[in-house]
Amino acid sequence: MSSEGAKYLDVPCSADAPPAVSFAAAFRFWLKLGFISFGGPAGQISIMHQELVENRRWISEQRFLHALNFCMLLPGPEAQQLATYIGWLMHKRWGGIVAGALFVLPSLFILVLLSWLYIAFGELTVVAGLFYGIKPAVTAIVLQAAHRIGMRALKNAWLWSIAVAAFVAIFAINLPFPLIVAAAAIAGYVGGKLAPEKFTAGGAHSKGKQHFGPALIDDDTPTPPHAVFSWTGLAGVIVAGALLWAAPMSILILTWGWDHAYTQMAWFFTKAALLTFGGAYAVLPYVYQGAVTQYGWLSATQMMDGLALGETTPGPLIMVVAFVGFVGGYLKALLGPDALFLSGALAALLVTWFTFLPSFLFIMAGGPLIESTHKDLKFTAPLMAITAAVVGVILNLALFFGYHVLWPTGFQGRFDWISALIALAAALALFKLQRKVTHVIAVSACIGLLVKILGFA
Repeated sequence: MSSEGAKYLDVPCSADAPPAVSFAAAFRFWLKLGFISFGGPAGQISIMHQELVENRRWISEQRFLHALNFCMLLPGPEAQQLATYIGWLMHKRWGGIVAGALFVLPSLFILVLLSWLYIAFGELTVVAGLFYGIKPAVTAIVLQAAHRIGMRALKNAWLWSIAVAAFVAIFAINLPFPLIVAAAAIAGYVGGKLAPEKFTAGGAHSKGKQHFGPALIDDDTPTPPHAVFSWTGLAGVIVAGALLWAAPMSILILTWGWDHAYTQMAWFFTKAALLTFGGAYAVLPYVYQGAVTQYGWLSATQMMDGLALGETTPGPLIMVVAFVGFVGGYLKALLGPDALFLSGALAALLVTWFTFLPSFLFIMAGGPLIESTHKDLKFTAPLMAITAAVVGVILNLALFFGYHVLWPTGFQGRFDWISALIALAAALALFKLQRKVTHVIAVSACIGLLVKILGFA
């Protein structure tokens, strides 16, 4: 890569702005993020905001939220797409590919290892104990994310009303997430017409800019040449994406045929990738129905155990598909009885490829269009409203986690007071003591392991 490609823009920074970030420095950060991105999308977005907006000042809050709102509209894991977007904005397409890939690869390797331990050696006290402590901490992390985003995004009564309405819609009425997003966008568009001052990002974010200082990609930083929309660039992305999907699919069909489990996994998870509006929880029923009921790749109990693994490992929650693929490939012995691990690992790799490929294409194709709208009220007002709605949705997710952690067998069952204490301690560490997410996860895991060893749970 050239020296120009190793920096974001050739725009001179002010004396107070951070220096240009090299590709190598960005690579190290994205690799680190891949190993510490616990807490699902809410926790991961919170980590990225703290690192990229507050601490490193690589991107301003306004540009960060504008990119996040775009990712919320897309099918696929929004946190991984946000990392891809920012990496692409800073270091062109290779920057986006590296950022997005490193967000996923550590989770893939960890899940393959844990899936193998799970399916080959059965119940492990050590693993069960670690998970027992991490689950309550994840609840506190998601709650903190709702608080952090809410404090930044809910600047007036209009946005608060949208957040409350979104919470009621998903918690009480159980409306699908895409419908909530669409309603929020319409409310923002109408609100931008009736009360534009309430949906103007600049005023809302000026305080944040004074607090965090000038950013490398600031509110007024010009869009870099590689992020400017062109029909040629869009056509190139579409052609490349078609080839990257068709080549491995053709190899699978030619090698094993259309009806083979590997080929069906590739096709099934391609469809799943295009249906993941609203994050992993919106698509899990579809994955459950296909993987358990239709194809029989794994059992219902194994699917639930895979979800627990996905919740408590770094990376996007939708990475549970790697567990589904591994268990299906291992149990079906798709490469023969003497290559069980390889059978599962290949299946996990395939489903990960076909699940995440569309996310990269959406960012590379749509990013230039979004970059041209970050100062246009008719675009920013709906996106600000979506951010407000997301606060309500994240709060609902925190309650969902809390319910399943504190009442593991339902409200009619026993209350898990040990998990409640761990969650309370984690919340205290995050909110009051301002501890890092990774530290909270580590300590909570150790506590959970100790509780299991001593037989208290």
